Amino acid sequence: MPYRKEKFENGDIVHIIIRGVDGNLLFRDRDDYYRGIFSIYEFNNLNPVSIKYRREIINRFKKSIRGPTSDKSIIMPDKRDKMVEVLAFCFMPNHIHLLVRQIKDNGITEFMRKIGTGYGGYINRKYKRQGHVFQSSFNAVKIITDEQLRVVFAYIHTNQISLVYKDWKEIKIAEEDFGKIIKFVENYKWSSYPDYIGIKNFPSVTQRDFMLELFGGENNCKNFLEEYIKNKGQSKKYSELFLE
Repeated sequence: MPYRKEKFENGDIVHIIIRGVDGNLLFRDRDDYYRGIFSIYEFNNLNPVSIKYRREIINRFKKSIRGPTSDKSIIMPDKRDKMVEVLAFCFMPNHIHLLVRQIKDNGITEFMRKIGTGYGGYINRKYKRQGHVFQSSFNAVKIITDEQLRVVFAYIHTNQISLVYKDWKEIKIAEEDFGKIIKFVENYKWSSYPDYIGIKNFPSVTQRDFMLELFGGENNCKNFLEEYIKNKGQSKKYSELFLE
């Protein structure tokens, strides 16, 4: 299961990446992605979860199978005693990016431990395998400044571009391709970005208020990300934050 010896303080904002062991896929189909999203919601909880409440959560998550929507019924009453605030996430086939703020003592470490045990157990049962699903430790870097926070937020939410434009940071992006990239990012389901620009995707998972206040609203958030893509990610200046 994923662990880290480093201690984080309450209020720390941390960029985390967790990878499949030996580069193995963490997500092989849509059900795996949904289970992963469900996991970062369910396991962010110090309280035990009743079977009734778990079924309620699963049923609400299944409603999002239609894709990004404006259906407010997907938003659930939050009964959790959360360990962290999930500020951003992006799921890739063999790794997960998370941006979290710790709000309970040892919250980040415990949150990651529960994800490793819970989602790892799901994968082993489903695919009839044994052993570790995740690498033994997760990578993490603490975010210090607001500028770093904005850039890491954009980095996480553009990680999936490499699935369709592998070398997008090294090549010139044609105008018609830029529009396609923006559309792809806005509609990538396994990310918190749609929720940040007003498309209800997994609104119960992410705490949006903190980042939207930092950006000054949804439009400024969207504009920043588009400029980040145009500037090819400013990867050299902030490479230490990205955990490549």
